[in-house]
Amino acid sequence: MVAQRAREVEISGIRKMFESAPPRSINLGLGEPDFDPPAAVIDALCRAVREGRNHYGPSAGIPELREQLAERYRAKDPATSRDNVLVTGSGTEALMATALALYDPGDEVLVPNPGFVLYAPHARLSGAIPVPYSLLASGGFQPDLDELESLVTARTRAIVVNSPSNPTGAVFPKATVDRLCAFADRHELTIVSDEVYEEIVYDGPAVSFWGRSDRTVVVNSFSKMLATTGWRIGFVVAPRALAVEINKLHYHIMACPPTPAQVAVLAGLASSEPTARMVEEFRRRRELVVRTLNAIDGLTTVPPAGAFYAFPRFSWPVSATELAGALLARGLITTPGDAFGSLGASHLRLSFAASRDDLRRGLAILAELGRTLGAADRPAAPPVSGRGSGRRPASARRS
Repeated sequence: MVAQRAREVEISGIRKMFESAPPRSINLGLGEPDFDPPAAVIDALCRAVREGRNHYGPSAGIPELREQLAERYRAKDPATSRDNVLVTGSGTEALMATALALYDPGDEVLVPNPGFVLYAPHARLSGAIPVPYSLLASGGFQPDLDELESLVTARTRAIVVNSPSNPTGAVFPKATVDRLCAFADRHELTIVSDEVYEEIVYDGPAVSFWGRSDRTVVVNSFSKMLATTGWRIGFVVAPRALAVEINKLHYHIMACPPTPAQVAVLAGLASSEPTARMVEEFRRRRELVVRTLNAIDGLTTVPPAGAFYAFPRFSWPVSATELAGALLARGLITTPGDAFGSLGASHLRLSFAASRDDLRRGLAILAELGRTLGAADRPAAPPVSGRGSGRRPASARRS
């Protein structure tokens, strides 16, 4: 007999599209950099393996990596120490361990809609109730503080935020971060801030939630900043007492993070240059994608300020799932917007973590399908009377 919690969650729409794709499809669906890790990171991993660093390590991570991460966050809060940092097996595991440590059955958790596909399921798996809050294209995908106030009840425990955002590409300005922190403090809510795309921004640095509230947990990852998605290595920065509790859950999920990968990403933190080069290429692709999408009738796009996703809204007479399915049949992998929540309906997520050539070819497929759908949506022209019909259009008859 399958447990109730397993029956209540589904495979994400992202994975469904990726795993159903025909061979040699153009992949604008899966969210990972199409770069290799920096050479220094690869070399450090190989050295770690050859030098015997292949055994269990501390549950919270090797001390030298935790110390280096604490140093990075001291610019945001000078009191940050190694005791605030926990290394995890990916940002995903960090989110799960945090949810298990924070949420009790019956708690309510505010989650973004549209938002990353794991926030609501993690709440449900913890016995909590996800309560969506709106991120609308008309508002630049920024949260509405009045709406948030209306959603808070005596059972609200936490709010999940994500900036830069997957799927929308929105980045919260400092004023928004300050207002969200004040809101959380006013209602004694914990902020769970997913900041895995913090290094991938185009219009100025992302503003971290760390150091702005005593009830903040930051989840981050090396997957995006160092292009190590397959290595599954992330981290949490949290108040010390809460970090201890998250570590206990983390231990029972995976015991300890992989030792060679920790040694390797530590080497990667020594230089930001490879990440900066990757972001500059993403910037060029962003310009290509936004320019091309804006030229397609039936699409409107809020230019992404961070991450590597565009989230255009379409006006064609199909659902997001139908549109993504039609594109998949034509050899283009995308993600239907409603995989990220009800407000993702009539949206499509496109990843520009792909070569410029693939982007051009993939967007051409989208444009061609859009022309077909647009033509099907236009009303038929009224019949024109032929010669010898004996009748004239009503507008031409005399009164």
